[in-house]
Order: sequence, then structure tokens, then C-alpha cells
Amino acid sequence: MGEKLVVVGQGYVGLPLAMRAVTAGFDVVGIDVDRWRIKRLNAGESYVEDVGDEMLAVAHRSGRYLASTDYADADAFDVCVITVPTPLREGVPDLSHIGSAGRSVAPLLRQGATVILESTTYPGTTEEYLLPLLEDGSGLRVCEGFHLGYSPERIDPGNTRWRLENTPKVVSGIDEASLDRVREFYGRIVQEVVPVSSLQVAELCKLLENTFRHVNIALVNELSIFAQQLGIDVWEAIDAASSKPFGYMRFTPGPGVGGHCLPIDPSYLSWRVKRSLGHNFQFVELANDINDHMPDHVVHRLSLALNRRRKPVNGSRVLALGLAYKKNAGDCRESPAIEVVKALRKLGADVCAADPHVDGLMLPTGIEMVEPTARELAAADAVVILTDHDRFDYGLVQRESAFVFDTRNRCRGPNVERL
Repeated sequence: MGEKLVVVGQGYVGLPLAMRAVTAGFDVVGIDVDRWRIKRLNAGESYVEDVGDEMLAVAHRSGRYLASTDYADADAFDVCVITVPTPLREGVPDLSHIGSAGRSVAPLLRQGATVILESTTYPGTTEEYLLPLLEDGSGLRVCEGFHLGYSPERIDPGNTRWRLENTPKVVSGIDEASLDRVREFYGRIVQEVVPVSSLQVAELCKLLENTFRHVNIALVNELSIFAQQLGIDVWEAIDAASSKPFGYMRFTPGPGVGGHCLPIDPSYLSWRVKRSLGHNFQFVELANDINDHMPDHVVHRLSLALNRRRKPVNGSRVLALGLAYKKNAGDCRESPAIEVVKALRKLGADVCAADPHVDGLMLPTGIEMVEPTARELAAADAVVILTDHDRFDYGLVQRESAFVFDTRNRCRGPNVERL
């Protein structure tokens, strides 16, 4: 019988980890409080784009994967990885999911077991928040009774090149023995392990990665606003700058930022700096302000463009292409595109949407899901490209649409206006 792994949270981070661990020979229990998720998993239906139904079926056939809502199934584990969400509530980190997982796991801890947190959070969370819950609930002491580590998730949903197994994994432990155990575990899961000296370094690493993206996206977003007002093609400037082989990394404008990481993770860092040091993290706060207002800017630009064509927003039919928060992904719950279509609806536009990766049940009330056929494109007063899925036929979009407002630089022509 193999080592027993418990993965708390069977979302876009936890489920791929569970599947990979089955392949590596672990006996895996996937815990999730969402009964709908567990029902679908045990029926062999995956809801995570990086895990196909066949991959899930192979895991079930191996006899080494069980999805459950009951922590009793997690008893006697060797390793437990916590991959639960860490949202913001009114600008304050919400650690309730970590707390619930920690309190549930603690009574199941046994001598020599290892607990690893993967949830993105502020530096200090693992040691200051999770550790006391585990010690109080188990009666064991870290370093003597059990091991504790932190390893930031680096899942990029929909990315077919960089997957869990070939993306370098940063690992840390509260002491050398814990680090060794965490490193050994992930060494069986991924191709490259990157150990760091402390839990807080690993926690900060994740926030640095996402804050870097957030700030640079804000930079090009604001640059796109000013470039348009100055009559300069920002996309051509970005292409030209991208030819530099050193000292530059390409970022492009868009309708805002969204998803599970941006802009939530940088706000965790800003909150920690303010709470611990009494200082404002000005880069993060400025980036939040710019990126948060990009959906409004897109609606404003689209309104002006329609007005120049003697069409009011109120009553115009607008076809939104792409609602997911990122290219070739299917989650639109934290998508700036959703904010755009909501604002257009509020202004009286007749909004329909097309997205091959998004279930129509996820759409806001009053938004019709359609296929981007020639007929639908021609029927729209404006087509707005919000997420540039590769499955869209951009040649067809350009040919058949009366007017295209393109926030992703996929179309050219006299009927196209780019962000």
C-alpha cells in the first residue's frame, strides 16, 4: 500500500495535484466541501480544464483516488496538502477556508505526518495562523510530532506547455526536517524542486510573482489610454519594444485583470505591509486603481465609437467575444469581461456573448449566449473582443462585423478600433 496523500480542495489547483500524485503512486483522498464537485468527480466528470475525464477515469480505475466531503476518509494520512481559496473580503484577507481545513485536519495528525499549505496568502500565514490550529487540534508539536511546509501553487489553467509536472516548484519547511520531507514529496510530483530558506520567503515568492504581473499590466493599460489620446499606436510600440532581447518583458493592455490570482494576491501583500509596517504599498494600490477602472474605460471607448456611428449604446446590439478571464480558459467568475457586459446592459445595450469555454449558466441575467456565426456578427451593431480565444475565427469577425472594438489586438481593418 502506498503513502496516503490528502488534498484539501479539489479545484483548479488541488485536482491536478491529486491526479499527478495518483500517477506517482500515492493513495489519494481529495476532500472538498462542495458536494456538487464530489458528486461529479465520483461520476467521472471533471470540471477542471487541465484534468480531462479520461485522466479522472484512469485515477478511479487505479483504485488510488477517492473524492469525499468527509474528513474521516482522510484519517491516517502521511501527507496533507491544503489548496483552498483565499479571497478578499472588503479588502481584508479571508483565511476562513484555511482555518476550516486546519481545524479539520488537526485531529487526524499523527506522528511523522506532513502538512503543506499551497494557498496563496500573506507572509507569516503558515507559521502564525495555520500552525497554532494544527498544534492545538492535534496535541502534537511541530518539529517534534509533525512536519510543516509551504509551497506556492503555480498552476496556469489552460496552459498546455507549462503544466504542474514541468513547472519548477518552490518549497519550504519550518525546519530542516520539514523542508526535507516537503522536498521529497514534491520531488515525486514535479521535475524540478526549488528549496528556499523559510516559509515566509516562499509565501512572499508567490506574491512577488503576481504583483510583478499586476503592476506591469497596469503600466501598459495606462499607457494604452494615453497613447490613444496622443494618437499613437500603442500595439506597434509594444511590438517594437518586444524586439529587444534583454531588459524587457512583453505585457499587453486589456479590459482589466481577473481570475483567482490578480488582483487578489497583490492586495494580500499590500494589506500585510500596511498592517505590519504601517506603510502603503503604493505600487500595488496604484495598479489596483488603474486595472479596476479598465472595464469602465472599455465601455467608455465603445460608447464613443458607437456615438461616432450615430448609434446610442441604449438599444444597440453588442456581441461580446470571450468572457473568461484569460485566453483559452473557462472561468469567468472573476473576469473583467463580465464587468464590461454588465455595464453595457446597465446602459441599455442588447448584449449577447460567445465563449467556447464558458457555460451559459455562468452568465449574468439577461445575457444571451450565441455562436459567433457570420449571421450573428453581421447582426451586431458592435462586436467587442474581450478575451482572445484561439477558437474564434478572427478573419470572419473582421469580414462580417459592421464594427469591431478589439481590446486584444487580433483584428485589423477600417471597421476595427483597437484599445
